[in-house]
Amino acid sequence: MPHAVARLRSARLARSAKPFLARGGPKGERCAGCRLVPSHCMCALRPNVPTRSGMCLLMADIEPLKPSNTGWLIADVVADTFAFGWARTEIDPALLALLSDPQWQPFVVFPSAFADAERVVNEVTHDTTKRPLFILLDGTWDEARKMFRKSPYLDRFPVLSLHPDQLSRYQLRRSQTEAHFCTAEVGAMCLDLANDTQASQTLDAYLDVYTTRYLLAKQQRPVDLMDAVHVKLQQLITHRSLAKEQVQFRGI
Repeated sequence: MPHAVARLRSARLARSAKPFLARGGPKGERCAGCRLVPSHCMCALRPNVPTRSGMCLLMADIEPLKPSNTGWLIADVVADTFAFGWARTEIDPALLALLSDPQWQPFVVFPSAFADAERVVNEVTHDTTKRPLFILLDGTWDEARKMFRKSPYLDRFPVLSLHPDQLSRYQLRRSQTEAHFCTAEVGAMCLDLANDTQASQTLDAYLDVYTTRYLLAKQQRPVDLMDAVHVKLQQLITHRSLAKEQVQFRGI
């Protein structure tokens, strides 16, 4: 079954008055499963990592259509990923239902400079009765700020402010500052704070493989399955599989 971002993309395409033509590949051809050109498809590498955390992506209008969007990668890795298109005057009832679901503790992930001090938190509270749900505002920096300001239904939730000690590695789009991170990088940091360490590391490695394949396709160069990024992702996937087999063997 297609994940939440793929379904949102299909719904957005259905509303389009004209086709969305992404650059790259013969006549813009791209794999429907990973959005890469077919020669560089990475669907076979999609990981399966259980998480306690959930992700809620609020996506700017054409964000689900962009091949460079990395919210798609989060949905590949985190099974409980929800995706909604954002509009100032319309709110999806399913989004409001999700935010009111008692199993979740929502956190709006955004810089503290834009929120009232009493809403800001820097850690994820590990409430045993609720699972963390990270709300990521997925768009350009200007779009994300607009979403944060003009979504009053988010005002009741704490604002999780991240303070990473590294610069962004993302290479597929230019940002106004090196302090801005792509959506998948932010998702990986949130998973780490929530102690979903295996998923955090896997998402980071999966992003590196996606970026590498995307750039190799642009340069019309072949994929090297033995390069550092592919080996790292494969090691994480293999480690996860071995650990699962050991648990099953012990009957746990």
